Amino acid sequence: MTSLTARLYILSRNLMKLVIVESPKKCDTIGRYLGDDYKVMASQGHIRDLSTHGKGGLGIDIENDFKPDFVITPSKKTIVRNLKKEANKADEVILATDPDREGEAISWHLAVVLGLPIESVKRLQFHEITEPAIRQALETPGHLDLNLVNSQETRRMYDRIIGFKLSTLLNRKISSKSAGRVQSATLKMICDNDSEIRNFVPQEYWTIEVKVRVGEEELTLTLEKVDGKNPEIHNEKEAEELLSRIEGVLHLQLLQSFKRSVPSRLPFTTSTMQQEAYQKFHFSTSRTQALAQRLYEGLEVKGEQVGLITYMRTDSTRISEDFYERYAKPFILEKYGANYLGAIKVNRKKGRIQDAHEAIRPTSAMRTPEMVAPYLSDDENKLYRLIYMRAMASLMADKEEEVTNALFVGNGLVWKAQGVKTLFPGFEILSKSLEEDDNKYLPPLEEGKDYEVSSKEKEQKFTKAPARFTEAKVVKMMEEKGIGRPSTYASTIKTLLSRGYVTSKGGVLTPTESGLKTTATLVKYFPEIVSSEYTANMENQLDRIEEGKETRLEAMRSFYYPFIEKYQEVEKKMEKEPDRQVGENCPECGAPLVYKKGPYGEFIACSNYPSCHYIRKEKAEIVYTGENCPLCGKPLVERQDRRGRKFIACSGYPSCTYIKGNENKNTKSSYGPEDYVKDCPHCKTGHLVIKHGKKVDFLGCTNYPKCHYHEWLKPKKNADD
Repeated sequence: MTSLTARLYILSRNLMKLVIVESPKKCDTIGRYLGDDYKVMASQGHIRDLSTHGKGGLGIDIENDFKPDFVITPSKKTIVRNLKKEANKADEVILATDPDREGEAISWHLAVVLGLPIESVKRLQFHEITEPAIRQALETPGHLDLNLVNSQETRRMYDRIIGFKLSTLLNRKISSKSAGRVQSATLKMICDNDSEIRNFVPQEYWTIEVKVRVGEEELTLTLEKVDGKNPEIHNEKEAEELLSRIEGVLHLQLLQSFKRSVPSRLPFTTSTMQQEAYQKFHFSTSRTQALAQRLYEGLEVKGEQVGLITYMRTDSTRISEDFYERYAKPFILEKYGANYLGAIKVNRKKGRIQDAHEAIRPTSAMRTPEMVAPYLSDDENKLYRLIYMRAMASLMADKEEEVTNALFVGNGLVWKAQGVKTLFPGFEILSKSLEEDDNKYLPPLEEGKDYEVSSKEKEQKFTKAPARFTEAKVVKMMEEKGIGRPSTYASTIKTLLSRGYVTSKGGVLTPTESGLKTTATLVKYFPEIVSSEYTANMENQLDRIEEGKETRLEAMRSFYYPFIEKYQEVEKKMEKEPDRQVGENCPECGAPLVYKKGPYGEFIACSNYPSCHYIRKEKAEIVYTGENCPLCGKPLVERQDRRGRKFIACSGYPSCTYIKGNENKNTKSSYGPEDYVKDCPHCKTGHLVIKHGKKVDFLGCTNYPKCHYHEWLKPKKNADD
């Protein structure tokens, strides 16, 4: 073959490289950067998970060195089929999933399923979705980190064993829905907070405030010392005694000024971002993460599809030298001047910081909140502004203040007033104009002079109970105690809410009876599972596997055998909680009727189950809307589906399946909203409902036979993901 023929042959092959990311949104952004020579597809998260086969349905071969049995998730079979098809056509497959433990595992599963070489397949790592970052990742690709993969596998097996075993036991004994390594330790913190509040006894104390006249003004003083000691006023008698010691004038003994520097705060981690977003805007942790995900994956700004922030799952406060030199430094110098330029802050605190990523920061200092605002939703802009201001402020000069303390004395009592004046705004110029004045000035005072007391007051107060934990407070405690990782904070709280273990009102978390009962049971029988130290030690073990300092087999052996021994011991002695009786007997067999809990709430059934299958069906009062069905003419009535959602439908059901507001939906079955499980991901217009096959039940689309999409139903097992 001549060189010319060879060149023509290569050109005729229409070379194409396949890049696989996690989310479809990234496909749009990254695809625009790479051009026509690349095709970008999404795995949409994990494509495989542990099966429910084998001993205990764990999907783990305990006897064979804890070998995991992975199967393709039913809902991902179509995705895998399409990925295989494109991978077979591609000249090269490149893996570009998220840069963390879970992302590494997803890439490994993709490599195994697609038959890619584990040792040599290209693995791209980028912490922001911008064209320079993607191009640099392509120029310097890495390979799969099997230590990270082993760490994630171990984490998944921990959660499967604890989740399956404890969830099954609790469900059988006390009708609780689930337990898990991270969720149970987090739930205990919330329950402990509730217990503190319930057991709190208020303590009385008093405060005294004095005002002195300074020219035409009055200056308020606070009591600093009583006979050289910190003031403690327990009752009114003590308060009156102190009031009687206050003379008509107070002597200004000391007037002292000093300068201090006020540094900006460190840039955001996942935890601090969630906390600040709650404090400022009352965003839930899930809401904050969803907004951050959109900002990270990319939005169109001035005709350019670009990621606006760096990776949003991180415990690091580090900012790269490249961002500082290329973007932040020129921006600060040009807009504010050299006096306002600071340096990269270093977190001196030691703790469980992996530092695999940078802090959460904007991808460019030039994309100011004002510039991107027209392209973002209100909430997206609020969070972006928060991230931008925090990161940029951390790279600016400190604020300089002058603090003045005035100490007044009289009859053994020392009183204090303090004034603060800004000398140099530093980083605060980002959020405040130079005209804004939030200084606290003292009136003109002379050291050594006496000042007339114009008023003196005592006030009774009582100590307050600890505040209920907010979602932000729980995230902070999870981080401090090493429970979970940045990627699990929001999902853990979401799990507790979905299980009905806690309620959230305005972001304030309160444990339910079910949550308190579950925690009390675990504290009694499995105290180590709800211990933050136990959970943190497991996280540290996962970190050691990630660093190559421990093997998956060593970790699994040290965890599994003590746990399963304790589980078998508890299983024998833990008694089943009796069902609450109704006070009536079953009309079919005469046994007592009891309250049972099902997926749609509480119901009344026979205690003699399974010998007797009686269930009392509550008759709901028919509510007519005053309208008639446009199809058959019968009255329309209010109905309620299994999840408690109300809708208006024909009273002639099942002969007439009319549902108000559902007229234009392409459904050709008698299924109603009460049967819908979720929207069909394939055709987008139908709904998945439970259908009964010859051997198993499955989820099928209401648009069948036009849409053949279905999902097989798994046995109901609960695990802490």
